[in-house]
Amino acid sequence: MTTTWVEPSNTATALLLLGRGSDPASERGVECPGELPPASDPDLVARAQAAKAALGDRVFVLGHHYQRDEVIQFADVTGDSFKLAREAAARPDAEFIVFCGVHFMAESADILTTDAQQVVLPDLAAGCSMADMAVLSQVEKCWDLLQDLGIAESVVPVTYMNSSADIKGFVGRNGGVVCTSSNAKRALDWAFEQGDRLAGAAAPDAKGGGKVLFLPDQHLGRNTAVLEMGYSLDDCVLYDPHKPNGGLTEQQLRDAKVILWRGHCSVHGRFTLESVQDVRERVPGVNVLVHPECRHEVVTNADYVGSTEYIIKAIEAAPAGSAWAVGTELNLVRRLALAHPDKQIMFLDKAVCYCSTMNRIDLPHLVWALEELVAGRVPNQITVDPETAHNARVALNQMLALP
Repeated sequence: MTTTWVEPSNTATALLLLGRGSDPASERGVECPGELPPASDPDLVARAQAAKAALGDRVFVLGHHYQRDEVIQFADVTGDSFKLAREAAARPDAEFIVFCGVHFMAESADILTTDAQQVVLPDLAAGCSMADMAVLSQVEKCWDLLQDLGIAESVVPVTYMNSSADIKGFVGRNGGVVCTSSNAKRALDWAFEQGDRLAGAAAPDAKGGGKVLFLPDQHLGRNTAVLEMGYSLDDCVLYDPHKPNGGLTEQQLRDAKVILWRGHCSVHGRFTLESVQDVRERVPGVNVLVHPECRHEVVTNADYVGSTEYIIKAIEAAPAGSAWAVGTELNLVRRLALAHPDKQIMFLDKAVCYCSTMNRIDLPHLVWALEELVAGRVPNQITVDPETAHNARVALNQMLALP
């Protein structure tokens, strides 16, 4: 099949960015959400409070760590994507789950909650560029290639939580597992054990033994395999879905231990080695703390590396007077700095960088969603079809069962 790229018009692009258009090339549907209150409305906070009070225990609002402060103030629970999905599942009496995050997070909440609960995403255009970098048809084409080479039977797929329900379903269908940035090593250990068993290899590193297809974040996969598990950079190959055979030779795929998908986080991927070197020159004694979604050379030159929750706990436990350059989303870094005025906390990069899609969930969208619920209408409901949800739940449950 030949795909023809059509450059969108300036008007279409502007409407999409404003949440008033659709993107047919994306796995996400984006429709006009209706009439939003203006951001300048001085009564927005009062309106949100009133709507939330009117709904009472019927609504449960989740706020991701990267959200705006104006939204976070109304969250019943804050956390990373998996923590929030589990919190939603632990509230079976809540009729509505309003997820202030991005699309894949709301999908995970729908997968883990009961059929009686309805998950709402205040703005359907709040997607994730990383998740959108792995589309089901592309991943299936990669899997077909591995099958044609006769190595698919020893390849175990592992997908990061930051992936679509379709990809989680694919992984569950093919005997794989979901991981978070906190348990990626445990997930890869398990995957290699399964692959070795399937391949009949005598030892984990035996020629022809188990392999992993890691989706969709190349950096988390590479950093985990090399820095935590002792594999070499040569053991990892990068599969580019936009190139024939992923841009790799048959021998490269046969020899690889980790097949990394060419995907990345648009926020964490912006940090560079120069960012680390610059902050060390400017701030003597600074501690560099970064997320494992950062590039390999950034992670290897940082002092501390860990998930969002790890970053928060590290800052909380740090001694007064210490200096920290944090390589993660700016809303969280700013919130940490305000919460810990006794410490010098700064953004790793000089340039300001928010997660642009996460920031689509603003106070007007939250107010609109809550007021729609009060009026008896369920806006922007996120639903995952039963078969995909079942297969995705298999992969998620395998993660929960990891030793």
